[in-house]
Amino acid sequence: MSNPIKPRVVQLITSQWLRDKRRGAAEKKRQKSKSPHSITVYLRLNDPHSYLLLQVLTAFAERYPVHYDFRTILNLQPDMYPAPALWEKAAFADCRHLAELYSLPFPEQPPQCDPERDRRLTSQLLHWELQPGYLEHALPLFHAYWQGDAAQIDALVDRRITDHGQCYDHHLQANEKLLKDSGHFFSALLHYSGEWYWGVDRLEHLERRLNDLGAHRTATAEIHFNKTYTGFCSAPSPEGAKATSAIELYWSIRSPYSYIGLVRARQLAEHYGVVLEVKPVLPMVMRRMQVPATKGFYFIKDAKREADKHGIPFGYVADPLGAGVERCYALYSYAQSEGVGVAFLESYARGVWSEGIRSDTDAGLRKLVERVGLNWRHAQQLLQDDRWRLWAQDNLAELYGHDLWGVPSLVYGQTKVFGQDRIDRIERAIVNDLTTEN
Repeated sequence: MSNPIKPRVVQLITSQWLRDKRRGAAEKKRQKSKSPHSITVYLRLNDPHSYLLLQVLTAFAERYPVHYDFRTILNLQPDMYPAPALWEKAAFADCRHLAELYSLPFPEQPPQCDPERDRRLTSQLLHWELQPGYLEHALPLFHAYWQGDAAQIDALVDRRITDHGQCYDHHLQANEKLLKDSGHFFSALLHYSGEWYWGVDRLEHLERRLNDLGAHRTATAEIHFNKTYTGFCSAPSPEGAKATSAIELYWSIRSPYSYIGLVRARQLAEHYGVVLEVKPVLPMVMRRMQVPATKGFYFIKDAKREADKHGIPFGYVADPLGAGVERCYALYSYAQSEGVGVAFLESYARGVWSEGIRSDTDAGLRKLVERVGLNWRHAQQLLQDDRWRLWAQDNLAELYGHDLWGVPSLVYGQTKVFGQDRIDRIERAIVNDLTTEN
């Protein structure tokens, strides 16, 4: 059951007021100590997002007077990655897309898995951390690694280092402990004055923050890393063309990113005249999976800034875990039968993620039901029907069948993506489909 105090707490934690207070205090402290803008960068050699991020850091430093503190990691925190092999597969496909958008070199195929090689090369990166010029040394090694150039790798590394990788184990453990203790678990991360920025996808938020401080060296405050969404729903839909597939959205009412993804997927479907099929699944914790508090805390703050970016209300949260989830799914088939399935889920998600509506109470649920035109008395009679559990598990099996594992995930024809960040890949597939059909 939701905690009635929680909406106000989350609203405060994600508020612009508190964010600005913390940023102001951090900047005053920096100015007082006459320190540079210092960014801690966590990189992992076999992470494609780290490869892309490293490629843009030199140009980023030319635009902003920042100092980088590089921290190389290697081992993923196992409780943070429920399906690491699927995660890595999706990450590679996403980074190919991002590399194309930002004109960055990237291979057609990932390097072959070789844990021992990765450990040896990581020791070389750790060695470079403690001397000037990490970026200049590391970038050629990342290039050689991802382009599969073994001869170049041999030319770049010092065998005295790589043959004695165990001497760097404590150094590696210290970096990985710092990341965990600081409250995160990804690689390709930048940590600047209390806030996290993941990969190329979140650099835009750091750009805006530094621009607000007047730290840009350019004549005007520019934003470079917004190409994944600036043209969203701007392409005209060819007259008379019909999509050959529906957008399938695998979704959870308890996922803040699912809420954002639903709003944007609905906008996409309406703009291009494509059918949207939402397929709810149970949240991870209701499937007896672990979701560490650190993970949830970062996600809620990150979802807030992403929602703000897309103009989606967010932050006054009444967690639907448990009864709220069950009541939502119990009424979904009824909403579908009345032609308002997507509208009902969006109403419900908006209610629990931005309006603090207690969906586990009859008063709260009634509001969510009636505002999309459903009959409350009839809805009440359906709340004890648990046949939804059958289709929810079937949706989960479908999700796995697509080699996807988490929500939101979207499928359009042969294009399959994880995360609301990748809706632009779905849009590209739709536009290509409609153009071909026309």
